[in-house]
Amino acid sequence: MKKILRGIIVFFFASTILAVIAFRFVPVLVTPLMVIRLCEQVKDGVTPRIYHRWTSLENISPHMPVAVMASEDQRFLLHHGFDYKAIENAAKKNRKSGTKKLGASTITQQTAKNVFLWPGRTWLRKGLEAYFSLLIEIFWSKQRIMEVYLNSIEMGDQIYGIYSVSKHHFDKKPIDLTRSECALIAATLPNPHKYSSKQPTPYVKKRQRQIEKQMINIPSFPKEGEKVNPNTVRGGIYKKK
Repeated sequence: MKKILRGIIVFFFASTILAVIAFRFVPVLVTPLMVIRLCEQVKDGVTPRIYHRWTSLENISPHMPVAVMASEDQRFLLHHGFDYKAIENAAKKNRKSGTKKLGASTITQQTAKNVFLWPGRTWLRKGLEAYFSLLIEIFWSKQRIMEVYLNSIEMGDQIYGIYSVSKHHFDKKPIDLTRSECALIAATLPNPHKYSSKQPTPYVKKRQRQIEKQMINIPSFPKEGEKVNPNTVRGGIYKKK
């Protein structure tokens, strides 16, 4: 029994580490969430369909990484997968509000969930999310994390990744997205089924303006090998020199 258990543990760690290393170089063409959504469509009697096409970071508007950092994770380039300051602030607000629970998931954590796991809030899933987040930060660069994130995240009904949302909502290539359009896409990410970048509500437009203001304080996303100077950071937001 001990040998079987030991073998299972070794297999788990070996297979997950190899998978993370492989996705450092191989495009992520399908995710567990995509499969789940397809199954839901079949169950609902809808023709199963998803829109997804991989595109490299160099073919994505440079405003897009800045927009998602401004919206989702302003300390992305500084932390190592977990933003403890954001977690602390979210915990304080949750204790005070007592109603809607605020999250503090980083872009790394969201990428781990999108690529390797399933939706949910169980302790098992959160534990696996933390484990994969650590592996991703060890084996991937920040540029690769951002590239996979922008290609795998759900951005609308049946729409996954920046290429598909650019084509179906803006009728253009990802590289041609404007600063304002990138902020609009980022504004919908908390709930891409409720909010649309194609038909934005007044609330989404308000979030878009807020994100654009935050983007002013964030420098352009660094290329592979470039470093961020920590001395340019104030209060968790990147400041231009």
